[in-house]
Amino acid sequence: MKTTTLIASAGAAALLTMGAINMASGERPQGTKSAEVVESTPTVGYHTETIEGLDIFYREAGPKDAPTIVLLHGFPTSSHMFRNLIPKLADKYHLIAPDYPGYGLSSAPSVDDWEYTFDNAAQVVDQLLERKGIDQYALYVMDYGAPVGYRIATAHPERVTGLIVQNGNAYDEGLREFWVPIKKYWAEPNNTNRDALRSLLTIDATKWQYTHGTRNAASVSPDNWLVDQPLLDRPGNDAVQLDMFLDYGSNPPLYPSWQAYFRAYQPPTLIVWGKNDPIFPAHGAHPYLRDLPNAELHLLDTGHFALEEDGDTIASLIRDFMARNVEPTPSSTKGREWRLP
Repeated sequence: MKTTTLIASAGAAALLTMGAINMASGERPQGTKSAEVVESTPTVGYHTETIEGLDIFYREAGPKDAPTIVLLHGFPTSSHMFRNLIPKLADKYHLIAPDYPGYGLSSAPSVDDWEYTFDNAAQVVDQLLERKGIDQYALYVMDYGAPVGYRIATAHPERVTGLIVQNGNAYDEGLREFWVPIKKYWAEPNNTNRDALRSLLTIDATKWQYTHGTRNAASVSPDNWLVDQPLLDRPGNDAVQLDMFLDYGSNPPLYPSWQAYFRAYQPPTLIVWGKNDPIFPAHGAHPYLRDLPNAELHLLDTGHFALEEDGDTIASLIRDFMARNVEPTPSSTKGREWRLP
């Protein structure tokens, strides 16, 4: 699928649209008041909630009574990865994007003071949603967001109105060459294998995640790695990330239960996948269709962080998907009981 590159900010797009309307009506474009531009762009709020003694940062936008989309970020980033997507959807949907402990602007206690696992990250996000009274939501899962989101979905299948999957793995086919040294660490969690993964925490590796597989690397803002890398470089954060690499090994054993959830509940699912991603390649996208035959699969000609090049395309696909499939209370899950296999 050929995709388009984001070429204008939301504010610039608003100005271009106003100018086009004026010209179409035969009027000369007039100077636009800054207040009008502000009013045309949905407001994003930046908040912190205390969960388990940790300050959990999250971005939130959109009408509170609209269908909710929970945006779950990947490694090595945070809710920052959704900074451009949120305003594209917030006119019609309620969006919330938390930072996990150890990421973004959330608390990052040492590994001696908090156990960094996907179970614990999912529990924190789940508690945040319950604290805010959000009990119906679609889940946008990307990279680390998939094991976080699928833990929440299998715990509360009746709450999930749909899935939006962007380079988020749930199948053994999706763990290929990139994962060989990480799998070695899972099998033998010694210092040698742990230290062999430190190269994944460098600025070169962070930049590579954003630019590899893109059509035009120059279109990807360096703000990404200039935001992510200083957080990775915080004293003690290397241990956080290496513990998370190790705990990623807890996810493949859960794949059968996640797949059973897909088959049992058939949540409406949109898959938007950067097909040139070597971390989670398209080999991991196709198997979803075995368990979710009605899912929509869109392979995009870009890399791991597909929102950077194809944010407009993904936003458009989400709006269409949500309009056709997602209701505030999905009747498809009422009355069903869920049991792990």
